[in-house]
Amino acid sequence: MEEVVKKRPIISARERGPGPGRYALPPTVGYMNHDFTKPSSPAYSFHSRMSSAMVSVDSSPGPRYLIDAKVTRFGRMDTPSYSILGRGKKRLENPFQTPGPGAYSPEKAPPLNAHRRPPSYTIGSRTRYRSVDVVPAPNSYSLPNVLGCQVPHKPSSASYSFSGRRTVGAPSEDLSRGPGPGKYNSTNPDIYRQRQPSFSMQSRTKRPNYSSAIPGPGTYSPERFYMHLPRPPSFTLGVRHSEFVTPLVVDATD
Repeated sequence: MEEVVKKRPIISARERGPGPGRYALPPTVGYMNHDFTKPSSPAYSFHSRMSSAMVSVDSSPGPRYLIDAKVTRFGRMDTPSYSILGRGKKRLENPFQTPGPGAYSPEKAPPLNAHRRPPSYTIGSRTRYRSVDVVPAPNSYSLPNVLGCQVPHKPSSASYSFSGRRTVGAPSEDLSRGPGPGKYNSTNPDIYRQRQPSFSMQSRTKRPNYSSAIPGPGTYSPERFYMHLPRPPSFTLGVRHSEFVTPLVVDATD
């Protein structure tokens, strides 16, 4: 007799399909196995650092040349420049050397052919004083002073002198010995004119003592009262239960 296999009912909770990670979609990065339904962007890779042996093979300095600003693509653009060199060596082939214009000194030549010359002078040493000359020099005379009234036959201008301050008869002398304006006390204008209202600042008054404390407007919270308003549904997150647990059914007792 054939063995009969007992079939069990299929429970949908036990049947679990593969997750999103089980599916292998073609990548959209790079060019290897790229998804042909998506546009591909350019891809780049990082190369490893070259070895130091490349320095001996390619030792060019790179774009580090210092080019003068006067050198253009058409050539060198510069004004003509000159330099002063030393006198060249004498050549033995030409023993005769012609002197230049600076080698001549015509001013030292004597007058020839009756040439007219301007007069020339020299500065000699100081002559000695003559012992028979008793005439005094101009600085030996002393003229009288013309300031003041010292010369009777010369007109003189007014002269003044500074003296000390006098105590009697001076402009600063107080003849009346009376008090000045600062000695008098000024009268309060409120006495003879209309007095304006005046105010003063006192300390803070005490808080009145009420028998029952009345709450202020900040004590109320009207935003928390929503019993008379339509309220949207609210949900809470509970504890996860197993899908194989049978709900508890209990007969209700009277």
